[in-house]
Amino acid sequence: MTRARPAATVPATPLVVRDGGAKPRFDHLVTEEPLEMRVNAGGVDHQISVTMRTPGNDFELAVGFLATEGVISARSEVDQVRYCVGGPAEQQYNIVTVALRTGVAFDAERLRRNFYTTSSCGVCGKASLEALAIHTAVSIPAGPVVRASVLSGLPGRLREAQKVFERTGGLHAAGLFEADGTRIAVREDVGRHNAVDKLVGWMMLEGGFPAGERILAVSGRASFEIMQKALAAGIPIVAAVSAPSSLAVDVAEQYGMTLAGFVRDGSLNVYAGTRRIEIDS
Repeated sequence: MTRARPAATVPATPLVVRDGGAKPRFDHLVTEEPLEMRVNAGGVDHQISVTMRTPGNDFELAVGFLATEGVISARSEVDQVRYCVGGPAEQQYNIVTVALRTGVAFDAERLRRNFYTTSSCGVCGKASLEALAIHTAVSIPAGPVVRASVLSGLPGRLREAQKVFERTGGLHAAGLFEADGTRIAVREDVGRHNAVDKLVGWMMLEGGFPAGERILAVSGRASFEIMQKALAAGIPIVAAVSAPSSLAVDVAEQYGMTLAGFVRDGSLNVYAGTRRIEIDS
């Protein structure tokens, strides 16, 4: 029996307490389900990660994850992306396999070591930066110069495209923009890192990888992980609605990226790469 593909939202009827009264109200909740990602190399399946995600754009998520982890570097290395539809019904649409083309090298042990080093399991920031230098092959170009007013307006344009957020209020988003503020693509997910991976996967599958002349806007804070994924995609400018972490700023400075935080309400703080920001007169 084939399971129905999970939706991005599910209905809910919370009891709303307000102004001394209470009544039920129909609402929507963002769906959160596990996704197991596998790589098939040389005819052998390797389990590489399980992440909690919002269903939708699962193929992009898997491809983007492999791209930002340095496993693949071009669309031509991917032979096929597929769901697991032969097992138990509850697993269908929650397992995605990325099959690599014959001859593409895959080092499962290196990937496992990278997960450990870039995790938050007690590894210091210096070790994380050193690991990033080892597996990052993309160089950041000079990139565009962007007007500050354009950059500060990106969160509004990002929000306009957040269809699921409008119904649930519970999703992060990542958007890719041109230097003039033109919106190219937006992806949503319960995890901010998954939203970025979905966007990067879209870029790779559509032939827009790396993205050396574009801007990444994220709805939350800028973390080491977000910067690592932007770096892997060759994106020179990252704009975050909330604060950056210290390690995020370290990554931006070390790799020549531009990082802006608190991008909202017509203002922003530039923490690195000020040369790409044009202050409006």
